[in-house]
Amino acid sequence: MTSTPVLGNKRFRADLGLMFCTILWGSTFVVVKNSLDNSSVFLFLALRFTLAGILMALWRPQVFASIEREEIFAGLRLGFFMFAGYAFQTAGLQYTSASNSGFVTGSSVVLVPLLFGIFWGHRLTIWVYAGALAAGFGLYYLTIPAEGVAHLNKGDVLTFVAAASYAVHIILVSEYTKQHSASALSVLQVIACAGMAWIMTGIAAAIRWQPVRFVPSWSLLLGISICAVFATAVAFSIQLWAQQYTTPGHAAILFTLEPVFAVLTSYIFLGERLAMRAIFGAAFVLAGILIAELLGPAAAPESSEPMKTA
Repeated sequence: MTSTPVLGNKRFRADLGLMFCTILWGSTFVVVKNSLDNSSVFLFLALRFTLAGILMALWRPQVFASIEREEIFAGLRLGFFMFAGYAFQTAGLQYTSASNSGFVTGSSVVLVPLLFGIFWGHRLTIWVYAGALAAGFGLYYLTIPAEGVAHLNKGDVLTFVAAASYAVHIILVSEYTKQHSASALSVLQVIACAGMAWIMTGIAAAIRWQPVRFVPSWSLLLGISICAVFATAVAFSIQLWAQQYTTPGHAAILFTLEPVFAVLTSYIFLGERLAMRAIFGAAFVLAGILIAELLGPAAAPESSEPMKTA
């Protein structure tokens, strides 16, 4: 009887933590877009996640003393989908607006219950399909101009691939934090992501796909620092802790705030305005997210095993 208030408090703190994460992530769309004026995509990601990984390792060095083989593999898998998400999203920001990027990225919230149903065998309600349909309809108007599909912005396509990667990441975080240390996973996934970014920096330069570009400036250095410290080291540590006490669907609802903050910061700092067609599409994307998650989310599997802490 006495454990209920404690669990309730943890759930409330977890919700506040995830909400804080969305504020950080939504606000950094502008930071990243400005930083790409002076840096190539993979090098920016490599520097960002290397700095974040070093800070997280220094903050929690004890995780390496008791790390297990299974945790390393789990961290690598999380790092892969994190890297895929950030790589496609960052590349997309070169071609699309920060506002559009925020809303397209937000579609990952709708993909979470769909992927849960398709690949994890959870039964989906009609509301999940209705939400996906509404979000798909909204994405059409948000990303495809009146001139037709031929004029589709490739940045929006890249960002949608990022959204799918983020959706898988959200699900895997909830699965793995039931079995492994959240502290260890948060550090391992960032270190893995940094390693993949350095590898891709070298490969992209070697095949002349993306030459290494780094023009030192205060805006770039500040952008790397903000993204590494707050949007990565702080936010992902909070996310992995918080998702121990909630479901992927509930976390996804809170993540709907990310495109809202992306639009607000884009409006304030970049002067971006959404055209009426884009506003119409964005409204349907948000409606789809809320329909899918509030009226018929796919629940996360319950686990009777105790949570492992570092």
